[in-house]
Amino acid sequence: MASDHRLARDRAARLLRKQGSRSSLASSTDITQNDRHQKLDSESTVSSISFRDNPTHDDHFRIPVKYENTYQLEPTKKFPHSTVNNFIKESMENLLSDEHYRPDFCRDVTKTLSETIKARIKSLMIPRYKIICLVQIGELKSQGIRVGSRCLWDDSNDTFWTHEFRNKSIYAIASVYGIYYE
Repeated sequence: MASDHRLARDRAARLLRKQGSRSSLASSTDITQNDRHQKLDSESTVSSISFRDNPTHDDHFRIPVKYENTYQLEPTKKFPHSTVNNFIKESMENLLSDEHYRPDFCRDVTKTLSETIKARIKSLMIPRYKIICLVQIGELKSQGIRVGSRCLWDDSNDTFWTHEFRNKSIYAIASVYGIYYE
C-alpha cells in the first residue's frame, strides 16, 4: 500500500514538473531518493504551485496555435433577419404562452430563454459575429417600461432584433445584437 502511495506521489510530482509547476517534494535538490521516500511516508500531503488554471491529466504539452490576421473588414455572409426574428418569436411563445408571473420562475426562464435564442442563432454558423442576447420579463400590471441600450455601432455590418411578448400576466422583451468582430 505504501509503495502505491509513493508511486502516485512521484508520478504527480513528475507531471507537475512537466506542466511548469514546482512541487514541495521536488523543489530541494539536496534530498536523496531514500530520504525522499522516508519523507513521503511521514507526510500526508504534497503541496504544489501550478502555473496553469486547469491542469489536465495527459502528459502532452500543446503549443498554442498562432493565427495570422485576415484583415477582413466586411462579413462574407449577412444575418438573415427574418430567420432570426422567427427564432426569437418562436422561443418566446413556446416558453411563455401559458405561464403566469412568478418571480422565481421568471428569473430562471430569462436565463433559459436567453441561452436558447443565442444557441439557435449560433446554429446558423455565421462567422465572425458576436451574439448578445438580453431578455427582460416582468409582471403585467398597467405599468410602463422603457428599455434602452448603447454601444459602438457600425451601421453597415452590425444589426439587432427586438421582439415583445405579452400574455395575461407577463410581458417579455428580447433584444438580440449581432456585432461583427473584425
